Amino acid sequence: MPGPSTELVQQLYRTPPDRFVAARDAAVADARRAGDPSTARQLARLRRPTVAAWLVNLLAIRRPELVADLVELADELRTAQRELRGPRLRELSAQRRAVVGALVAEVRKLAAAEPDAPPAGRLPLAEVEATLNAAFSDAEVAEQVRAGRLLRAASYAGFGEVPRPQLRLVTGDDEEPEEERPARRPGAQRARPESATRTDRAAPGTDRAASRKDRAAERAEQAERAAQRAARAERARQRRALDRELALAQADQKRVEAELTEATGQERDGVAVLDGIEAELAELERRRAVAEQDLSRAKLARRAAERAVTVARRRAGEVEGAIEALAAEEGDADGGAGAAD
Repeated sequence: MPGPSTELVQQLYRTPPDRFVAARDAAVADARRAGDPSTARQLARLRRPTVAAWLVNLLAIRRPELVADLVELADELRTAQRELRGPRLRELSAQRRAVVGALVAEVRKLAAAEPDAPPAGRLPLAEVEATLNAAFSDAEVAEQVRAGRLLRAASYAGFGEVPRPQLRLVTGDDEEPEEERPARRPGAQRARPESATRTDRAAPGTDRAASRKDRAAERAEQAERAAQRAARAERARQRRALDRELALAQADQKRVEAELTEATGQERDGVAVLDGIEAELAELERRRAVAEQDLSRAKLARRAAERAVTVARRRAGEVEGAIEALAAEEGDADGGAGAAD
């Protein structure tokens, strides 16, 4: 079965050291439950990093592009050291100090964003700086830093990866190897005049000095050409970095401009809907006023009709009473006439 995924290993090495063992053991248990003993064994072999190593791993995992720049500059610096390019070495050393300072500041920010990180005053930033400087001198350390799986801080006490005996050529104080001196025959020194002896001793030294000067001049010329090539490479690297930043900025600009256009259209549509609703509300208010007026007139007409009905009913009652009274009088009159007959 395949081993642990890169994402899982990075997740473990992102974990603060005081929680690393618990997280690793939980991952081992998950692998065993999943029936993957090979992955479980590989996970169990992972070791807890120190706090300084964890901070460097956090930088490599969170900001891999910064670590890639460090490794690229380290390669250039080691090349310049091997070729003894003095001016370029000074230039790259200044760049190294700037890069290391920026990376240490970035580590401080990344640690501040981690909830379980040590307080800022207890961060081993000196060990982080020493590890980053060691990456400039040791390709193996640089690769460990790039992988984000460092277990402990690293340091380098020397200057570059070039052995010091090779650097002594520029001092002009070296002596030729003993075997290169001409062998003396017994009695030969006594047979030569003193002036010839002095000449013989001076001639090899003069030749060696001239040879050293020639080699130094050749190395200086090579260093100058290499410095020019490195400067062009650095400018090209910076141009590529700026091109990447420009592409990202332009993509962000297009995205936010599209969002602005969409938001403007939504705002315009919302204003149109609101205007329509307000127009409908105004029409409803007008119709309500008309309806209220019609209702008032209807109420007035009803009240007038009620009064008229009351008057009519009263008048009808009065007429009915008059008719009944008249009928009674007529009955009385008819009764009296019959009795007279």
